Amino acid sequence: MLFCFEWSIEQRQMDREHFHTPLTEGNILKGILSFALPLLVGQIFQLFYSLVDVRIVGEILGEHSLASVGATTTLSDLLIGLLNGFTNGLAIVIATFYGAGDEKHLKKALGGTIFFGVLGSLMITVISILTLPAILNFLNVQEDLVREAGQYIRVILAGLICTAFYNICAAILRAVGDSFTPLLFLILASVGNIGLDYLFIGAWGFGVAGAAYATVISQAVSALLCYIYMRRRYPLLRISFEDMLPERELFKKLLTSGISMAFMISFVQLGTLALQTSINILGEKVIVAHTAARKATGMFMLPFSVLGSALATFCGQNLGAGKPERMRQGILRTVVLTWVWCLAVILFVQGCAPSLIHGITASTDKMIIDTACRYLRFDTAFYFVPAVISLFRNSMQGYGDTKTPVFSSMLELLGKIAVVLFLTPKLGYDGIIVAEPIVWIIMVIPLIWGMLHSPAFRKEKGEKALDI
Repeated sequence: MLFCFEWSIEQRQMDREHFHTPLTEGNILKGILSFALPLLVGQIFQLFYSLVDVRIVGEILGEHSLASVGATTTLSDLLIGLLNGFTNGLAIVIATFYGAGDEKHLKKALGGTIFFGVLGSLMITVISILTLPAILNFLNVQEDLVREAGQYIRVILAGLICTAFYNICAAILRAVGDSFTPLLFLILASVGNIGLDYLFIGAWGFGVAGAAYATVISQAVSALLCYIYMRRRYPLLRISFEDMLPERELFKKLLTSGISMAFMISFVQLGTLALQTSINILGEKVIVAHTAARKATGMFMLPFSVLGSALATFCGQNLGAGKPERMRQGILRTVVLTWVWCLAVILFVQGCAPSLIHGITASTDKMIIDTACRYLRFDTAFYFVPAVISLFRNSMQGYGDTKTPVFSSMLELLGKIAVVLFLTPKLGYDGIIVAEPIVWIIMVIPLIWGMLHSPAFRKEKGEKALDI
């Protein structure tokens, strides 16, 4: 059942004419949406099996075990986000060469992406496992949660290579315009994860570590299948050992793009990690409530990240194709689209937040539900700002501005550290609730300035007026 594809090399030979995609020609918004839709569905499934872990752990093992998992969720999100940002940054270079029709440098960029992606994941795994006791201490994980939290996060860390390899293959496929294929394997992983969760946690009694084993095994299978498919389906993406040998200028370009995107993501996650150090000392119920609220937030913000990823590839390809006007119109039309979504989320949360939190945690505790709802109802009112943040900084990475997004994300990190030091000690969890909207407003300012001075928005003489 897994290999239900007919792989015909002759059928998929890619010559020069196949370098053109709907991202560089045709209806702009239709092209972006057709590329983003599989990404969205894929992210939903990825979030889904994260939610399944939370639900099954809460249902079978109880709120104490759920708090143990929640206490380290920000750490795993940080490291996975770091790897994901790094590989997506590498893939932007691939998208630029693809848009320009430069096959020689495309293959070298592919080789560099695989080399750096695997090396980076191994380094992060080794360092994080060796320093895990110090990390758990830094996170203020309560003594009664440390044992289960360590069991869960060690397995996740050991399996980072599987996550990284899937992200590498998926990022390469998306860079050449194929966002549908990674979705298929992600769906497979999500369905498999549910069955493995019940097997490891319920039937075999592995405890919280079982949820981690289920996640890693599912991702390993999807990574392997995605790699086999990529090589068989797209001859252009086959590389030799020589393609992985360093070429100074190209590898420098890859590292600049990859590290910039990784820093952008990691500063965001480090800020969240800083907040978690305060949350972990506020008690078990607050940890569970915040874990649930953040899972809901991740779901609501999916269109921001998905359309942002689509814009990164869109801008990269159109930069290579020399079409700044197309870049500008794509960015602005996507902003309008996300703001419509923000309005729908605000209305939904005001009426349905309690049911949503119960559905995520399986908890009926009034304090947990009320605390999570308070977070969601306040923060969603400001979602118009992070929508712009996500779209602008991904677009900037796509057209080569690697500094402004990192600076903006650094402001986010500094702002959240300030919250930990000054607001939370005085306001408790209310300080966490108000933190993100304040930080969002601060960090969007350099992004707006940078976008107005970008290649997409600088008008040359004789250029057509913007048509939205």
